[in-house]
Amino acid sequence: MGRFLALTPLGGIEAVQRVAQACVSELDVFRAPVEAPELARRRAAGLSARQDALLVKWGYPYVMEEFRFHLTLSGRLPEAEIPVWADQVQRYLPDLPSPFVLDQIALCGEREDRRFEMLHRYTLAG
Repeated sequence: MGRFLALTPLGGIEAVQRVAQACVSELDVFRAPVEAPELARRRAAGLSARQDALLVKWGYPYVMEEFRFHLTLSGRLPEAEIPVWADQVQRYLPDLPSPFVLDQIALCGEREDRRFEMLHRYTLAG
């Protein structure tokens, strides 16, 4: 995905999209307001008009229909290094089950050192 490595699903992800959209809209009251420097940083990436509107409304430009489910594996990589790192991931990542079932979601928080930690894990049902 762009300049970082991520696992992305194959096949339909409509149920995942519904969960993601519900989380964004229903949990928005807990979100900190977006500060001006963050708005400027995000806008400098060249957002579409829709992504900018989502940034203003929800605090992040890649939500709702702009969201693409992924599991991030790396930070931003130099373009020339992406194939090398992709080979390493394929070499060491175990085979994933098929189908891969997403049946839990985690609530994470950002610590003062800007690292994330899991606060609670929830089982998805229904």
